[in-house]
Amino acid sequence: MVELHLGTLAVLVAAGFAAGAVNAVAGGGSLISFPVLVAVGYPAVTANVTNAVAVLPGYLGGSVAYRQELAGQRGRSVALGVTSAVGAVAGAFLLTVSSEATFSHIVPFLVLGSCALLAAQPALSRRWGAREAEAVADRAPGDGRRSPRLHAATLAAAVYGGYFGAGLGILLLAVLALGLADSLHRLNALKGLLSLVVGVAAAAYFAFFGPVQWGAAAAMAISSFAGGQAGVALARRLAPGPLRAVVVLLGVVAGSWLLLRW
Repeated sequence: MVELHLGTLAVLVAAGFAAGAVNAVAGGGSLISFPVLVAVGYPAVTANVTNAVAVLPGYLGGSVAYRQELAGQRGRSVALGVTSAVGAVAGAFLLTVSSEATFSHIVPFLVLGSCALLAAQPALSRRWGAREAEAVADRAPGDGRRSPRLHAATLAAAVYGGYFGAGLGILLLAVLALGLADSLHRLNALKGLLSLVVGVAAAAYFAFFGPVQWGAAAAMAISSFAGGQAGVALARRLAPGPLRAVVVLLGVVAGSWLLLRW
């Protein structure tokens, strides 16, 4: 197993900080932190479960920042949160029963798929924004808590989040935008809260049944929280487009590297 020498710790701390900042500005921070964990020597499954624990502080910070937009969404948050927790545990279970070889073969495609989602996010956001006014006008807002299709789609996204996680926020926002008539800001806040639920449920499962490397996770979690705080300030000054392009490029390089490691 990887020994946490000073140099390794410095790399992990830097990766955690960068992931937290990127998540705050553009999303996709796991496309940085997960490949770094693999690069320093952790097996793919171990790197994934450790990363799931490490990025939790960023989700928490985002939900706190969005508390105003979450007002009035308690009913749907609870209902969809239960579905998300169930899906996350199912995904985490699938990961822990997967062989290292199987996951190592799948993960490059998960990374590259997440890059594609992140690259498509601006176009998807414009489309959701364009249909937002029409949707709100044509449908009663409702809270969506009894929609079988919405719960099924949320469950599928949460299973993915528990299994891997990178790109989860984009998937959840797509599900919510297609299933609920509400403003994009409020849906984005709900997406962040559900991402937190998925992260907490998966991390709790991994704490008992997954090979979490707690030293690495703690170092990255602390720096991820700090990076998230810095990212919020950066987000107010920096257009997310250039940063998103850099993250996608890094993710493609990482995914290609993982593919070549077979």
